[in-house]
Amino acid sequence: MAFPNLIPFVEHLGFEFLSHDAGAAEIAIELSDVLTNTWGVAHGGVTMTLLDIVMAHAARSPNQSGYDPTHGVVTIEMKTSFMRPGLGRLLGRGRVLHRTGSTAFCEGSVFDSKGALVAHATGTFKFLQGLPVDGKLVKRLNAGD
Repeated sequence: MAFPNLIPFVEHLGFEFLSHDAGAAEIAIELSDVLTNTWGVAHGGVTMTLLDIVMAHAARSPNQSGYDPTHGVVTIEMKTSFMRPGLGRLLGRGRVLHRTGSTAFCEGSVFDSKGALVAHATGTFKFLQGLPVDGKLVKRLNAGD
């Protein structure tokens, strides 16, 4: 299934969009050698990116109160805890804990191919229709879709 919005970095990493609806999302990735660290396991940056993206998709998923398809989200803060090395196919699950008109408070977990918890995160996301950059309001790459 294709991601609902183009995110070039996520596409480059090879993330697989599985679902997002009613304040929840699932995204997966099959690890390749280029996504590992010197120990041969998932690089922490890959795991954190998976958590960030799955929580952001939960935040802006359809069929929840306040959903607006014109809004994008940006990460305000994120805290991650790593439990064990990530190996094989990683599955990220995110969900909204609380949502206001301008922010969403989310949590996400990453599981390995055996279903063991690899990492857990919480994050705060701000809803935006554009991003102010150098005095200009920049629109998302496919905000018109």
